[in-house]
Amino acid sequence: MTNNVVFILSCGTDNPNRSTRAFHLAAVANREGRHVTVFLLDEGVYLAKKGLIEHVRAATGDSADDQLAYLQAHDVPILVCTPCAKARRIEENDLVEGARMATAAELFQLTADAAVISL
Repeated sequence: MTNNVVFILSCGTDNPNRSTRAFHLAAVANREGRHVTVFLLDEGVYLAKKGLIEHVRAATGDSADDQLAYLQAHDVPILVCTPCAKARRIEENDLVEGARMATAAELFQLTADAAVISL
């Protein structure tokens, strides 16, 4: 069994429950000693834009921002689909700390040897 886990998130502020859960599960996996990567695509790229995730909360009251802060503090890569971000006028300098643009080719490389959780 691989120790790598890739979380692929395609929703953003349009689905705060799923968005928050993705970051929460990524944090849990990291605490369990897994090598975690988060890949944001489609509407999910908005969560990597500075200032937007602060307003995302699940119905349980959990904050996506708190989970992101944990991931950032533990150097978990937050990868942002480049064409998805560009289509939404999000540039590299708009991204939160620890996030960077990435391509589909990189996603395929990451998922070749990883458990994949898509939300």
